[in-house]
Amino acid sequence: MPSMLVRLLTIAALAVGVSGPAGAPDVAADAARSADASPAKGVFPYPMHVSKLPNGLTLVVVPMDSGGLVAYRTAVRTGARDEYERGHTGFAHFFEHMMFRGTERFPAEVYGRIVTELGADANAYTSADLTVYQLDIAAEDLERVMEIESDRFMNLSYSEEAFKTEAGAVYGEYRKSRASPGYWLYEKLLRVAFKRHTYAHMTIGFEADIKAMPTMYGYSKLFFSRYYRPENCVVIVAGDVEPAAVKAGVERYYGAWEPGYVAPKVKPEPAQQRERRARVKYPGKTLPRLVVGYKAGAADPDDRAWAASLVLARLAFGQTSDVYRQLRLEQRVVQSIGASPSRGRDPGLWSISATVKRGEDIERVLAEIDKTVARFRDAPPAPDALAAVTSNMKYGFLMDLDTPSAVAGRLARIAAITGAPDAYDRMYAQLERVTPADVQRAAEAIFNDKRRTVVILEGE
Repeated sequence: MPSMLVRLLTIAALAVGVSGPAGAPDVAADAARSADASPAKGVFPYPMHVSKLPNGLTLVVVPMDSGGLVAYRTAVRTGARDEYERGHTGFAHFFEHMMFRGTERFPAEVYGRIVTELGADANAYTSADLTVYQLDIAAEDLERVMEIESDRFMNLSYSEEAFKTEAGAVYGEYRKSRASPGYWLYEKLLRVAFKRHTYAHMTIGFEADIKAMPTMYGYSKLFFSRYYRPENCVVIVAGDVEPAAVKAGVERYYGAWEPGYVAPKVKPEPAQQRERRARVKYPGKTLPRLVVGYKAGAADPDDRAWAASLVLARLAFGQTSDVYRQLRLEQRVVQSIGASPSRGRDPGLWSISATVKRGEDIERVLAEIDKTVARFRDAPPAPDALAAVTSNMKYGFLMDLDTPSAVAGRLARIAAITGAPDAYDRMYAQLERVTPADVQRAAEAIFNDKRRTVVILEGE
């Protein structure tokens, strides 16, 4: 099998229409033939073996040449979005901590010692839509990792005292987060933009709920039982592995995990009828910041309109855009400016943010943002600009898949949000079909002033 780097360089070159150096055609042909039993299709450059256990657990195995390294990810399709009960925000993030508290078989100190002895890199993160547990290991340690990971997902055990200790640590983390002006800005944005949907709170939760968390030991058990179930999880294994052996191991270690997932009762957000504005006073020194959030649709890899919204962000506010060149490079009015498309499981925000160097320029920057919005709403982009952006998106995606960790990390996020491990192939298939008219239609649909929220933050 050709090296991973050769394979990525070949596919990435094809993505942007670049021919290889003299003598490269044979290498390209070899790379194209390198996926033997399970050929890669679409943009994703490696074979992907997807299976589902009888209990509903999804397994994704990606064999790739990686020098004996393996990335092991467990994606739980639960995040802050799932915290729909009043007074109980913050538990998705809380379990990111509690999952390292161990089980009766592998208590926390034993689990930690095993991970250290394996020389593994263990971590986790939580977002609005998902929680992902990460281990990067040597291939020969894969079965041991399956053993300890399956045990903590099936048999997590912690005392009320340990629960209270970790809840206190989470409150400390919240207070640390409040030292960031960016946290203040986005906390206010979500509270103002969402009136009913659970996207109204930051991943860590509302402060009052976090302070009260030590009294909710019984609820924590309910939360874990409700969401940490096999049919709500995806295990991703990438690296120097044999798919059949991985599947057999996962069936052996996870097969007894009982299903029982209970879907959250998330209320849809009512249609926004008018623009909302708010100002935030940060209790410290900071450059002024502003964010403009437009209501937009959920992530859907089969929806060309959603694909066009991703392209729109790059064209309108990316580093090659007119407004970036004008405000950031030429006039040096802003320290940063950019856009983040809506990428969540439910309809969310398509946002534009900027860090402004002087307070007196905030309205000027907002006016330039409005001009850019109007331009893309009123006319389609140039075909060559569109082609350059879509090619760059594909090239960047491919070149980022250079390690098992990067591959498993990408798949964990997209599989958790969409429920489809092959979502990247479907998304990039739609991107290739996006036309200038599609981008304009996306701008018309998203850039509705009645459905936007503007928040401005200034320091002392």
